[in-house]
Amino acid sequence: MAQLSDTELLKQIANRIKELRKEKGVTQEAFYNDTNIHIARIERGKTNISISTLNAICNYFEITLKEFFI
Repeated sequence: MAQLSDTELLKQIANRIKELRKEKGVTQEAFYNDTNIHIARIERGKTNISISTLNAICNYFEITLKEFFI
């Protein structure tokens, strides 16, 4: 089954992740070192991430998935 992609949704998620990272004062390099997740790729809005990856990002920033989307 092919993966579906919604460019606008991916951009919104990317912007929210970038916003959280900057609010916490975390660099992309520090985030990668802590999580082994390439946040730079995600923040460009071109990578369709899984719910599991998004949940790991939320855990890192100590928020719930619900809070992420509010």
